[in-house]
Amino acid sequence: MGYTAVHPLWGRLDASLDDLGCGRAWTDVHRVKELELACPECGGRVFARVSQRSARHFYHQVRPEDCELANESPEHHLLKLELAIAARAAGWRADLEVSSETRNWRADVMVFDEHGRPFMALEAQLSPMTPQDARMRTDRYAQDGVAVCWVALQDRPWERVVPSLRVRFPQQRDKPWMVWHGMVRYAWAPRTLKAKAKWEHITCSLGDAVKWVLEKRVHVHTSMNGTVWWTAPAYEHLAVTRAELEARAEAVERAADAERRRQESEERAAAATQRRHAAEERARERKQAREAELQHLAGFFEYAGLDALTWEPFTQMVRSASGKAIQYGNQSPAHGNGLLVYSRARWAHGGFTLAGVVCPDPKSLARWPKDLTILVPNQTWLSRIQTAARSPLKVAVLNPVTGTSNFIRVTPHGTASSPVEPVGLTGPTWREQARG
Repeated sequence: MGYTAVHPLWGRLDASLDDLGCGRAWTDVHRVKELELACPECGGRVFARVSQRSARHFYHQVRPEDCELANESPEHHLLKLELAIAARAAGWRADLEVSSETRNWRADVMVFDEHGRPFMALEAQLSPMTPQDARMRTDRYAQDGVAVCWVALQDRPWERVVPSLRVRFPQQRDKPWMVWHGMVRYAWAPRTLKAKAKWEHITCSLGDAVKWVLEKRVHVHTSMNGTVWWTAPAYEHLAVTRAELEARAEAVERAADAERRRQESEERAAAATQRRHAAEERARERKQAREAELQHLAGFFEYAGLDALTWEPFTQMVRSASGKAIQYGNQSPAHGNGLLVYSRARWAHGGFTLAGVVCPDPKSLARWPKDLTILVPNQTWLSRIQTAARSPLKVAVLNPVTGTSNFIRVTPHGTASSPVEPVGLTGPTWREQARG
């Protein structure tokens, strides 16, 4: 059933209007025999009647399956009429079931401006429709300069992508249709950044909603997530104000972060410079200490036949072979002018103890302490020690030229020496090897 019909002489009839939109009375068409009325959709013959709800309409004597007007549900029929009534109550001309000249769209309710031009379609959409179809049909209206508001009774997937309202069917005849989804406001109180803000749907009568839409007191708003709503410009302005506050606060925070990062970078650079200077100072101190050590050992080098180039790898071999912290003393006349070597466990506390002597004069070996290791840099020195030995001696041969380490037990009176198993830099300590 539909609200419109076509008379061969009177033209288009609208049952929702008192004069049928053509200056005729309802009695001119209701129960009038031989009256020829046609459906504007399919062209089939229709008749005038009044429903149980006292709603005037036209119906097909034989309902055609392919006519949309003939197959509308009662809910669709009533909602369509309510949309037209709401638009008219707001002071606008609203016609039911209006098609474009090219018939690429047919509006349930078409609202006309003061110049008689269609500008807003109100669509009662109760049947299923995909979001893609909703966009396509909305675009068809837009091509003819017509906006559209889709109205549904249930939650539909398309209502988030096109301008829409969701309404409730009134439970009583004297109650208005109510909008409960699609008309939103921006709630933000108090208006500070700490206060939460959100878009929330409001409930209002369908008549108020249609009036606000047609009078442009509300317009289409697309949220950040792409959802389409109706809202007032004041709420949009409020949302923009909140966004600007957030943007400024974020800019201040970014600036503070940038300043903090700049300060941290400067502090890191200053610390790196300080570390570099400290490292350079330590290097200078080590160099000075080494130069002082080499100067201090100049006499020993001349005596032992060593030089600065061989002394450094020799001392490294002593440290590696011992596995302990090493400290050098002076040449000791009591130990044949040999250089004293003191040791201490690396992580131990306390002083160093005498652990060995480097290149003592072989003439001093007659009374050599039993557990005091002799350290020599080559085979020549070992031969001297072997020739002069008067008691068992422990000798560590640490050759800085070849990088080899041998630990020898020398027997007295020129008898054969007993070699101890050689070790590398990662082997047992030379004190343990000598003791073995």
